[in-house]
Amino acid sequence: MAIARLPLIAVDCPDPGALARFYGAMLDWKVDVLSADRAAACPEDGQCIAFHRVADYTPPTWPGAGRPKQMHLDMLVDDLDAAEAAVLALGAAKHPDQPGTAYRVFLDPAGHPFCLCLAQA
Repeated sequence: MAIARLPLIAVDCPDPGALARFYGAMLDWKVDVLSADRAAACPEDGQCIAFHRVADYTPPTWPGAGRPKQMHLDMLVDDLDAAEAAVLALGAAKHPDQPGTAYRVFLDPAGHPFCLCLAQA
């Protein structure tokens, strides 16, 4: 029996509504902006990603350790080129350091790294 359940992942950021809309659009999830300090993106039947405002938010640096990333999200895609174009159109930035070939590293609008990974890789 599990000790706990994981209903959501909370991510610090400067603008919760904007980041929830970014991930909601990328994942086709419902966005709920609760306040200027809290928002979430959730699928119909699963866990959510919550976004919490941090007043003096500073994005992580990657791959350097000046401000460690601490965590990142890997998302599966069927076509890296199409997914890249779509996340760039949503406001992501492609990171200049691309260490792999079966995945690509991006920064969300708040500077958090995330990867798009080939589903069959």
